[in-house]
Amino acid sequence: MPTTAPHALSDVTASDSTLRRFLHGLPGVDAVGLEARAASLGTRSIKTTAKAFAIDLAISMVDLTTLEGADTPGKVRALGAKAVRPDPTDRSAPATAAVCVYPDMVATAKEAVAGSTVKVASVATAFPAGRAPISVKLADVREAVAAGADEIDMVIDRGAFLAGNYMKVYDEITAVKEACGTDARLKVIFETGELSTYDNIRRASWLGMLAGADFIKTSTGKVAVNATPASTLLMLEAVRDFRAQTGIQVGVKPAGGIRTSKDAIKFLVLVNETAGEDWLDNHWFRFGASSLLNDLLLQRQKLATGRYSGPDYVTVD
Repeated sequence: MPTTAPHALSDVTASDSTLRRFLHGLPGVDAVGLEARAASLGTRSIKTTAKAFAIDLAISMVDLTTLEGADTPGKVRALGAKAVRPDPTDRSAPATAAVCVYPDMVATAKEAVAGSTVKVASVATAFPAGRAPISVKLADVREAVAAGADEIDMVIDRGAFLAGNYMKVYDEITAVKEACGTDARLKVIFETGELSTYDNIRRASWLGMLAGADFIKTSTGKVAVNATPASTLLMLEAVRDFRAQTGIQVGVKPAGGIRTSKDAIKFLVLVNETAGEDWLDNHWFRFGASSLLNDLLLQRQKLATGRYSGPDYVTVD
């Protein structure tokens, strides 16, 4: 279910000054320590049985994504079919969590995954730059929800955030949350590669959660620096601490640049060791990816048969 308010920290959003005081009162991030811990967790050895479980879990967490100007209904239908049955030769392969498309493709995606567990996510709010009037952003969201979107991936106004106008960002998130209604879950994208510092990523994480995000998401996948283990670890710490203070659980979605099974498993280790087992479920953790699924399927086949399949085993998205 979508996150609901009020919560134990509602008073910190009473004014711009109280919100600023809270966000700047968060503990500073030890960048060296953060990166060292992320790197250390990434070296964990995973046994064969655990690896098979992790690969299936990762497949079930993928938001299979196409966000290109050249997207066609046929491409979206093919993507939906792949999300529902990633490996047509093996029915034991789990479906992905969702397909993620632009708002005008939501209805097509919804038809493609009908009758399955696969959700339809739609980017909105003038993705990926987020440079549009709030009226346009909200219209974007409402049209996607009306077309059947189960989830909305919004981008924050990074310019406002970096200028310290936190209340504007907060108000936009709460307005988008309201436009999602009671059925669509809201993922809030920070574009961590543009936030400059780890302290800003921590502040953005808390700001998004205070405003009612159901998920906090690293990136759009459209900039040079997208999801990194360190930024994801920092966001996992934030959702863990937010639940400890409010009782509200919020999901995390790293997106962009995660292409291999080895990468995905490293992120799952981060989840388990930082937030805990409660987040090892696609209701609370996702991968935003387009090419990751293919490598997961190839590695899955290798574990089953002892050899890699040929290049025709997976489709090129």
